[in-house]
Amino acid sequence: MTHDTSTIAGRLAALGIRLQPAGPAAVWQLPSSIDEHGLVHTCGQVPVLDGELFDVGGPLLGEDDVERGRRAARQSAINVLAQLDAVAGGLENVVRVHKLTVFVASGPQFTWQPQVAHGASELIHEVLGEPGRHARSAIGVAQLPHGVPVETEAVARVRVPPPGG
Repeated sequence: MTHDTSTIAGRLAALGIRLQPAGPAAVWQLPSSIDEHGLVHTCGQVPVLDGELFDVGGPLLGEDDVERGRRAARQSAINVLAQLDAVAGGLENVVRVHKLTVFVASGPQFTWQPQVAHGASELIHEVLGEPGRHARSAIGVAQLPHGVPVETEAVARVRVPPPGG
């Protein structure tokens, strides 16, 4: 089956991605915030799929774990998209992802945080197209909630409906 990849929905379908409902399903999941000018700050999203931690495999990434980290970063980015979808009333209303911050739980000798974070960045750009091109920080940390290897948060601008509309 071919999908119309000129739309966000078509790109999601072509990638086999189904956005999970954003909400308080998980203990650590908090709502994203939006201001009156459409600036959104998502809460950090961990790699959760269908309510379960996704491909955790251990709390710290080592040199042999870059691909595992990329998969976890990709899933956390899918959850960022779910947050943006919920707060914006659809991903078509995302004007620009300004920045991703990707936290990577890794040991002191691990220096591949940017390569891990590419899993999140590539997914966001692949789904949103040019509005998904963003600045990014990839930060190594000693530990993340629930022993996950990656957590991702975003700052984005979305269309705000006119007052009363």
